[in-house]
Amino acid sequence: MIPNNDAESSIDAGKGPQGGVQSVDRALAVLDILARDGYAGVSEIAEEMNLHKSTIFRLLVSLVGRDLVQQDNGRGKYQLGFGVLRLASSIPGRLSLVHEARQVLECLAEEYKETVNLAVLRSNFAVNVDQAMGPSMLVMYDWVGSLTPLHATSSGKVLLAALTADERARILEETGLPARTPRTITDRHQLESQLLEVSRVGYAVARDEIEIGLNAAAAPVYNHAGNVIGAVSISGPAFRFDPEKTPGLLEALKQAGLQISANMGYPRR
Repeated sequence: MIPNNDAESSIDAGKGPQGGVQSVDRALAVLDILARDGYAGVSEIAEEMNLHKSTIFRLLVSLVGRDLVQQDNGRGKYQLGFGVLRLASSIPGRLSLVHEARQVLECLAEEYKETVNLAVLRSNFAVNVDQAMGPSMLVMYDWVGSLTPLHATSSGKVLLAALTADERARILEETGLPARTPRTITDRHQLESQLLEVSRVGYAVARDEIEIGLNAAAAPVYNHAGNVIGAVSISGPAFRFDPEKTPGLLEALKQAGLQISANMGYPRR
């Protein structure tokens, strides 16, 4: 049964600090329901939240007044308003990918004892913008700022796989597929086939392709709109590091990419 009492009405009116906080919490719950369902009526929201319809109506009126919710006059139901978009659009410009990724990189490096990098696409190359060193490193090599070829690195393959076919073709025509080692992929058809697999499984692997004795794997990082904006990778010497044979590593790598993405506003599913 839906409650209806004076105490609730007093709280919803926002009387006192506790009432104000509860009203805010309920208003946010209404927004969550509308974000999930697209449209909802007063009765539907009231039933799900176990509140009286008059309470929900007052919350909706307040949200409509702030342009956070709007009513479909034809159906009488409510949906999110453009005010939500206005608020959300102010967030991405304030988020720093390096800042939001830092703790995730450090945790991954600590867990698997290898080097973790964050790379973005710049001028037809994968550029490493941050790095966390694992304690197992034999030699401390700083990849930050390095321009690495897209076709020969795990991060580069992730970034290539996310491009449109036309944009990918443009880049590969401009850069070519130069061999960095005997293991570098220099055949366009072979690379395209591998990129399709990257899109399917959600990660890329590179073995001895940019440097003999170096293995790596990478996963994508998304922004709030679902576009790939970077790649998180983990690499180590081939004699001890095989990303596809290290238990749990690939799943942890993909989850690290999703965590950074969530920090950048990408909705977790």
